[in-house]
Parts: sequence; structure tokens; C-alpha cells
Amino acid sequence: MPIVAQSTETTDWVSRFADEVIEESERRAPGAAKSVATAPVVVVASGLSPSGPIHLGNLREVMTPHLVADEIRRRGYTVRHLISWDDYDRYRKVPAGVPGVDESWAEHIGKPLTSVPAPKGSAYPNWAEHFKAAMIKALAELGVEYDGISQTEQYTSGVYREQVLFAMKHRGDIDAILDQYRTKKTPAKKQQGQKPVDEAELEAAEGSGAAAEDDGSSGSAGYFPYKPYCGRCEKDFTTVTAYDDDTTELSYTCTACGHFETVRLSEFNRGKLVWKVDWPMRWAYEGVVFEPSGVDHSSPGSSFQVGGQIVGIFGGKQPIGPMYAFVGISGMAKMSSSKGGVPTPADALQIMEPQLLRWLYARRRPNQSFKIAFDQEIQRLYDEWDKLAAKVADGAVLPADAAAYARAIGTAAGDLPRTPRPMPYRTLASVADITAGAEDQTLRILSELDPENPLTSLDEVRPRLDKAETWINTQVPAEERTVVRDEPDADLLKSLDDQGRESLRLLLEGLDSNWSLDGLTHLVYGVPKVQAGFSADATPKELPPEIKVAQRTFFALLYHLLVGRDTGPRLPTLLLAVGQDRVRKLLGA
Repeated sequence: MPIVAQSTETTDWVSRFADEVIEESERRAPGAAKSVATAPVVVVASGLSPSGPIHLGNLREVMTPHLVADEIRRRGYTVRHLISWDDYDRYRKVPAGVPGVDESWAEHIGKPLTSVPAPKGSAYPNWAEHFKAAMIKALAELGVEYDGISQTEQYTSGVYREQVLFAMKHRGDIDAILDQYRTKKTPAKKQQGQKPVDEAELEAAEGSGAAAEDDGSSGSAGYFPYKPYCGRCEKDFTTVTAYDDDTTELSYTCTACGHFETVRLSEFNRGKLVWKVDWPMRWAYEGVVFEPSGVDHSSPGSSFQVGGQIVGIFGGKQPIGPMYAFVGISGMAKMSSSKGGVPTPADALQIMEPQLLRWLYARRRPNQSFKIAFDQEIQRLYDEWDKLAAKVADGAVLPADAAAYARAIGTAAGDLPRTPRPMPYRTLASVADITAGAEDQTLRILSELDPENPLTSLDEVRPRLDKAETWINTQVPAEERTVVRDEPDADLLKSLDDQGRESLRLLLEGLDSNWSLDGLTHLVYGVPKVQAGFSADATPKELPPEIKVAQRTFFALLYHLLVGRDTGPRLPTLLLAVGQDRVRKLLGA
């Protein structure tokens, strides 16, 4: 009997797509799969252009099919997740803000990315390899299993030769499809809120000649879906002037250097199909069943829509797959990989564990946009993540949330390495801030958080501790860092009224018996309650609103006496970090 996809989490978007992909694979090879063991290999795909830093928005291009592929693997099927490195695309422009790159790189515009020198000081042989390297390392840390395909290697080794010759032979059919979508040369006025076109769309547009927009070159010699790179200057400012189907002789001229050449396309490997033909050709060649596409690829007349018709010429079918929304960064607009300085997966993994980053992509449907926090919001995200982990452990979690958690912590191959004792991120960040990374002090403070189960080694809280420390050192402005006073603020202590002095006395009296994170939390919140005539254990429902005002006033006083500011790290953590002797000194004991 044919394969029947089974989903255990019916509210989970990943499972739903896995169902559809398995069903589509069966439709494409009816009767071939009588069981999981004999099922055809399921192929999902992603495409990444190393034209610059590969950012966190690009990561969604990978994580969406990865999560679906991993769910299919969990069900026992064989899956290939292809990542096509579009390293044979043209170098469009010199990106701003990339270290080791200056305007002299403009001389390479029009060359394949693999023919452009890497930034100065790079250990890699060319531009593409330089920007691929960080992504490859990040994907390994994230547990993404994939087959990487270099398009430079595919084209220059002749792997696609038959597909190129076939496209040239059927250029009239391709041209007829593209002609349905061609617009006037003058671009339409950009609508308010319209998303910018994707990098690949731009590369195709600039590499194909203005006369035929972004789908190939045309002129008096006709339409051609192929662009040779010049044999002299290596650039793609070329125009095909003649082609013979029988002999495969192709002639072209280069407007950049004036070079003219006639070659046999059956032997020539220095060029590529234009984007709107190249993408569907790959779908057919690789048998891709699932591939998501960005908003910019999915608009009317864009490459995904047009490719759905062109793929039939190559005898293939368009993949199924969702349109995915953009990923932003707290306080930043939509990212562009052609600009330097945009956050990459490697940047994110410096300050957050792989599980958290995976979860951010797993918990949102592909058509939902979301932001990744590099600011204080990361602490709230970690709190939310830890609460989810606790709910999963207790069994008090919704199925979709449980599924997202399971996909975040590991893959079909097993769980990702994790922090053995995951203390709150905000606590670790506060301690790292106060101690400036001194390991002996850090261990002392963290071991006092829970006296009944003291920490014995910082390895127990790594790598989360290291991520939090990196966040403090790289993302928190210097003016927001915590510096504990060396000497008491004598003037402030002298100016205190009776209530202020009494509040400090109550706190100091309770330090010995409450020297733990929970104990100090109870103490600092309890002092204003006791001063107002209530029990330190009184709940908010039992207290008048003015108690909150009194607590804020008391907290501000402690911050001023300890760090000279109105605010700072959570007071219980701060008190533990400063230490009892120093706290007593700074509070005038």
C-alpha cells in the first residue's frame, strides 16, 4: 500500500508541511514506495548567495526546509536537504562596511563571486568562500544536516551542460513564457510598503541586460537564456550575438573590454543560465519537492511564479513550499546581505545557545515575521524559553509548543549539546557584568545563589554563561555597564531621613539569614512591607498600591548607594555579587 503521512502534532506547522511533502513525493512516484524503507529519497532545497555577510534573514531560507526535512527523517524517511551556494552569481557591487574591503573592489563587478578576491586579511581563497565559511560553521553548530552544492563547480565542471544546451534549443518556448510577464522598461512607481526585490532578482536583472529585464539577453539575434563570462576580463557584460543549434557555436561580445569570441557551447563551461531559467532547471535536475521562497520571489511575475511554468520545459515540477516572511533585528529594518555589519547567524550564536536560535525559527509559521533580539529583549526571550522548558518537564504544555521545543533542542540525529545547569540568562549576564569576567568571583557568586545545591564548577553553566558574558561585552553600551562603588556615598547616607535609615537597618539585619538568591529576593521586597506595618510575606493582593511606590523608592536608594545609578542588575543578584562585607560597608554599617 502507498505511504500515508502521519502527523502526531496536528497544530504544528512543521508536521503539516511534512505531511504534504511526503504525499507529494508519493504523487510524483506513484506505486514506487510500498514502505518507508523503499520510499524514494525526499529532496528539499535552499539557496544562499555568498555575495556578502549571510544574515539572519537568509537563515530562514535554510531553517524552514531543515525543520521539515528533520521531521520527515524522524518518521524514518531518507531526505536530502540541498543547499545551493550561488557562488557563480555575478559580483554586483562593493558592499558597505565589510572589513578589509575598499572601493578598489569595484573593478571586479561583473565577475563570478568565486573570481573576486576575498577581503584583505582573509584566510579564504576568494570572496564566496570567505562569506560561506561563517555560515557553514554556524549551520554545524545549529545541527543542520545538508548537502552543499557549489554552483561554480556545477557549471565549470560541465554538470549542467546538457541542461544548458537544452535551454538554448528551447529558448523560444522559454521566451514565450517570459514574454507573458515582461513589463515596460520604465519601472512602475514603487508602492508604499512594497518590499525590495531579492538579491537574486537584482543579480539577474543587472546581469542580463536592460533590454530584456531579468530573464536573459535579446536583440537582433534573438533571445538567449545563457550568459557567458568574458574570456578576457571574466565579467558578464556580454551579449550573445549568434548561436547555432546544430554545431552549438556561440558568439558573444563583451561591452566591458571589447572582447569577441566564438565558442562551442558543448565544450564551453564559463557561463550560466540566467536566474529565472537557472532556478527551475535545478528543480528539475535535482527533483526538488519542497523549497520555500521569500516574499520578493513570490510576487506576481517573480522568479518563483515564472519558474513554475519554465520547469515544465525541463520535464520537472515546481516544488511545493511556503512564502516566508522577513526576519528583523530589534530596532532595525529588513536586512540586506549586500551591506556590511548586518547580524549573521554566527553573531547570534555568540550571544545565544543554538537551541534558542532554533526555537525562534521553529515556533513561528514561515509567513509570520519576527525579530531576533540583540538588546535587553534577549533576557526576556531566555526567560520565556526557560519557562517553556519547565512546562515541558511538567507535561503542562500545548502540543504545538512541545513540538517547537523538541525541534529546538535537537534533531533526528540526537539532542544538541546543552548547558548542564541552565541558570537564568539575566542572572548570568548580571554576574558577568559585575565581575568583569573574573572566574573566581563568578563562581563564588553563582555558588551562593542556591546554598542547598551550590555550583561547584563554571562548566556546569557553560556555554550559557559564555554567551551571556559575550552579550554584556559586545551589546551593552559602556554607560549601561555596572560599576560598584569603591567607597560609601557619605553625603547620601548623611542626608537620609529616619525612614531611609530604618530601611537600611532592616536590610542589614536580614543579610546573614537570607544570603541566597531567594532569601535576598524575599528580603529586599519585604523591607518596605515591614516598614508599612505588614508582614514580609504579604502578597500583592493584601497590600495597598502605595507599597509598590515605597519599594521602588527603596530600590532606587540601594542602587545609588551600591552603583551610583537609579537602576542596575536585579538587586538580589547585585547584593550577592558585591558580597556581604562590601554591601555592609557601602550601606554605612
